[in-house]
Amino acid sequence: MNIALIAHDKKKDDMIRFTTAYQAILQEHTLFATGTTGQKIMDATGLTVTRFQSGPLGGDQEIGALIANNKMDMVFFFRDPLTAQPHEPDVTALIRLCDVYSVPLATNMGTGEVLIRGLERNDLSWRNIVRGEVPDNNME
Repeated sequence: MNIALIAHDKKKDDMIRFTTAYQAILQEHTLFATGTTGQKIMDATGLTVTRFQSGPLGGDQEIGALIANNKMDMVFFFRDPLTAQPHEPDVTALIRLCDVYSVPLATNMGTGEVLIRGLERNDLSWRNIVRGEVPDNNME
């Protein structure tokens, strides 16, 4: 599955802890991230991450384009709800796209844990159908 990893500045440490804790699950998937977040994840975990621009420079929109084309299956976007973001319209647009295209979205570590455990159990294999792929008959 294609998974996006995004974190506001005050949530980057949470994202590093999260990706470190679930490295074994995440390494089985294709990872994408906004610039600084992606670099920090790679440095901390050794995971391979395709990096886009930083969020304020368009990275959120680059990930949004993948969502709009059904090329992103899950988004972990650890947001900082207590700090005003200069690119808040981009953040809102990204969240809206996840809703429009039924892409699972975690905006905090608690929901992230639920989604990552679902990913581990293969609960999200329905995304293959959304992308038009033939389902595996061995799915549980």
